[in-house]
Amino acid sequence: MKNIRQVLIIAFILLIGNFLYAQQQIGTTDPSLVGPDTGRQEIVEVSVDKFEHEGFWLSHMSSDFGYSVSRLFRGAPAAKEPLESEADMNIPDDFVLGTRIDFLRRGHCHFMIYPVRPIPIEGITKIVTVWAAGRNFNHELILIIQDYFGRYYEFTMGKLNFMGWQKMYATIPPAPDNGISGVVQRSYNYSNHFGIKIIGFRVDIDPMEARGSYYLYLDDLRAHTDVFSENHRDPDDMVDGW
Repeated sequence: MKNIRQVLIIAFILLIGNFLYAQQQIGTTDPSLVGPDTGRQEIVEVSVDKFEHEGFWLSHMSSDFGYSVSRLFRGAPAAKEPLESEADMNIPDDFVLGTRIDFLRRGHCHFMIYPVRPIPIEGITKIVTVWAAGRNFNHELILIIQDYFGRYYEFTMGKLNFMGWQKMYATIPPAPDNGISGVVQRSYNYSNHFGIKIIGFRVDIDPMEARGSYYLYLDDLRAHTDVFSENHRDPDDMVDGW
C-alpha cells in the first residue's frame, strides 16, 4: 500500500510539472495568443462625414408605403466630443441630417439614407459610429458597407427606441486569412489600396408603428480604423497600382 501511494505521488508531481511546462510554452510561443497584429496596429478615430453639405445625403422610400424627404438642420448632440486631430482645423460642424417619413399605409417596409457616392474610409475599419435621434420608435438602424471586392454587407446598429441623441455602433468583423471570404478590406494580390466604403443606412420599420410621420436625425459619422500600413510605409518604397 505504501509503495502504491509513493507511485501515485510521483506520477502526480510529474503530471503537474508537464502541465506547467506546457502552459509556459503556450504563453511564450503560441501566435494565437500574441497575434501577428498585436504590435502592428495603430487604431485611430477618424471623421467619415459630419453631415454638413446640403444635397450630399438623400433618402428614398417605396411609394407603395410612403415618401421621404431629407435636409440639414442646425444642431448637435450635447455629448459629442470633438476629435483631437481636428482641434485646430476650424472644420465646420454646425448641422445634422434630418429625414422625415410620411406613411401612406402600414406594413413591413424600410427607407434608405445614402450619400450621392460611396464614402471610402482610410485604413482597416474596426468600428463605425453615428449619433442618432430616433424619437423612441421600434424601428431598426442598419449600416450598409461595400468591401474591397465590391460586395455589400449589412450590420445592425440597433433599435431607435430611445429619446434624444444616442451614439450607435457597428463592429466590422475581420476577414479570414484566405483573403476571399468575409468582409475583405485588403488584398495584396491585386493592389495596395484597401478599406471599405459607406453605402448608407437602411431603417427597417416596425409595422405596428408605420403610421403618421416619423422623424430621424443623424450626425457625426466616424470610424475607428487601423492606419498602421499608411503611417509606417517606407518613404523610399515604390507605389504599386500603375
